[in-house]
Amino acid sequence: MESFGSLVLERHENGVGVATLDRPPVNAVSLSVYEDIGALSERVESGTDIRVLVLAARDDARAWCGGADLNDFVGMDTARRKERYRFINEKLPSFYKLTRPVIAAVNGSAIGIGMILAGLCDMRVAAEDAKFACPEIDYGLVCGGGGLFAMLKMPEAKMREILFTGRKFTARELEPTGFLNYVVPRDEVMPKALELAGQIAAKSLPSIQARKIASTRLEGKSWMEAYLDAQALSADLVATRDSQEGVQAFLQGRPAQFDDR
Repeated sequence: MESFGSLVLERHENGVGVATLDRPPVNAVSLSVYEDIGALSERVESGTDIRVLVLAARDDARAWCGGADLNDFVGMDTARRKERYRFINEKLPSFYKLTRPVIAAVNGSAIGIGMILAGLCDMRVAAEDAKFACPEIDYGLVCGGGGLFAMLKMPEAKMREILFTGRKFTARELEPTGFLNYVVPRDEVMPKALELAGQIAAKSLPSIQARKIASTRLEGKSWMEAYLDAQALSADLVATRDSQEGVQAFLQGRPAQFDDR
């Protein structure tokens, strides 16, 4: 076992690595988690012992990844938001560009950055009742995942419904979009992910790496370019009254009262 802050890495004898996000209660993502993701990526990339990576959450977690830690957003202004983005942008690309296949084993809700993290993986196995959502619009912000989901060729109409409504969709609802490789009962998520990882880990490592590099080069306008566009818009919104109201309403467990300013 190796620990990278909120991530615990376990290596199996067949070359499959399982990275488990362990940040109770809902695996919310603070800046420190992005740093942990960067450190994990460096560890996997630097060796040859991990041939395939599975990104998982503990069985007792309330969410696979509950989204951004909104406590970080209380009182945030545009300058601090841009600084946060600069830090994130140093870490996420290294995870996406790992020269190993990454399989998301989604056994619970994947919200906001959780859905983006799942999308940055090469394959996704999800529990049939797992929820997916991009609720940033409820906090007066802009989700940065639109470009990523477009790159994954999700149907445009469904993608816009996700981004404009902010509502939660079950894995079964999203199954027809092609976003998920397998939708299974919750107790079958890890076995299926490990089965898939084992099949890939048995291949030649140089071939695995070359295939991953080739796959990431298939992009037109990259997801990161689109992510930067969304970040610029969201950075301007974060200091608005509606954005602060959306964050406070969520933290206080009440409906938000927006007044368009």
